[in-house]
Amino acid sequence: MLKASLAGLAILLVLAVGDARASTFAKQDVVIPMDDGVSIAASLYLPEASPPADGWPAIVLLHGFGGSRLELNAFVESYGAALQTYALLTIDARGHGASGGLIGVAGPRDVADVRAIRNWLASRADVSDAKIAAWGISYGGGTALNSLAAGVPWGAVVSFQGWADLEAALMPQGLVKSGVVSGLAATMPRERQDPALVGLFAAALAGNTRAAQLWARERSSLSRLDTVTTPVFMAQGRRDFLFGLDQGTIAFQRLRGPKVLYLGLHGHSPSTFPAADTGFLVDKTRAWLDCQLLGQGCDRDTSTVYLAPESFTGQVVRRRALPPVSPTFVTFPGVTTFAQRGKAVRTSARLQKAVEIFGSPTVDVGIGARGGWSRLVAVLTARTPQGREVVVSTGGVPTQNGASKLTIRMIGQATYVPRGSRLTLTLASSSTAQGSGNPVYLDLPMRQTARVRVGPAVLKLPSLRNPVTR
Repeated sequence: MLKASLAGLAILLVLAVGDARASTFAKQDVVIPMDDGVSIAASLYLPEASPPADGWPAIVLLHGFGGSRLELNAFVESYGAALQTYALLTIDARGHGASGGLIGVAGPRDVADVRAIRNWLASRADVSDAKIAAWGISYGGGTALNSLAAGVPWGAVVSFQGWADLEAALMPQGLVKSGVVSGLAATMPRERQDPALVGLFAAALAGNTRAAQLWARERSSLSRLDTVTTPVFMAQGRRDFLFGLDQGTIAFQRLRGPKVLYLGLHGHSPSTFPAADTGFLVDKTRAWLDCQLLGQGCDRDTSTVYLAPESFTGQVVRRRALPPVSPTFVTFPGVTTFAQRGKAVRTSARLQKAVEIFGSPTVDVGIGARGGWSRLVAVLTARTPQGREVVVSTGGVPTQNGASKLTIRMIGQATYVPRGSRLTLTLASSSTAQGSGNPVYLDLPMRQTARVRVGPAVLKLPSLRNPVTR
């Protein structure tokens, strides 16, 4: 889930630049020492032409979680002619690939690595020390934003499918996305994990989230982005259940410098990467980097939002700010009592008009919990008139014994629901209760005595006032 494959990166560049063109780079495999004695493996690609007087502008490329620079090297070596005016540095993050050290997940040690790598590149006579950008995907995108917020002097930053608030991404409303976290842990060889990380994951899955919250906040850039004036380009998926739409929108609102937010079809599951609009996205990104680092092709807008329709055919909607939304309410009556393996399933009447959801749906519901019932998970699905089922979003909250009124905030996304569709709300102890293919929240053990009574629910859908999908 967290890793862009070698094949995916190759397809990405086919989409972006068409037929493969021979690379015009000279490659050097290098080892960059860190101040704690760990060595970071990297590959440096320099254009074979003579550098400009102030050195080549440069891009440091940061891979996804569980990946390595080999994926990015394949990208550069097959299609790097499209970036022949830049020096390119690919790295194996600490604990990945041929680099030493242990995986700590974009923490202070990783930020220190990125700072040292950027400074190493800037110290070269053939590289401009003032025109170095970071480009990262997923794990690399979150790391790039973290390093920027920590003061690494990038000339520009590009984040694809990354995060700004890791706590909100992994444990929204205090309930850990257990399936996501378990999947993340499974991608890391045990011997390459920081021992503290192993204990942290185990504690979080057991319901002890306090330490995990502090850990995630230390790896989040959001609280510091309102001081950032460096140009930033963020690309977030319309439907991404790992790093949702809101990871891009909240960061976009905080940033104070030139900024672009591209909301498209690419992303982690249930989206794909690459997707139908990825070539368009990469083309926009390359042009934006040319503006920020080379001063070429710039326009006057310093705040831009691109929103791709689900029915992408080569065009996107461009705005200077986030699009306005209005609420759509759907009521699901009924009262259901069930144990851990049970669930409440409520279905709406057919929608009288199409809705393009944009943001985080919420569910307000009253419950009565007893016997140690510890969580409530909501899954929203839509059944179109053609019979296609779409998992719109999911969310969950921890619970305690007794009666309470809950508001469950679901993962932020953008989903077009056509007229005549029926919405179904599933309330249970896990997202897998809706379907085994939806493992965001696993059905972790509860006491055998656990029961919950779920009353009527009200769904609030933030919907685009001016839909972009037809």
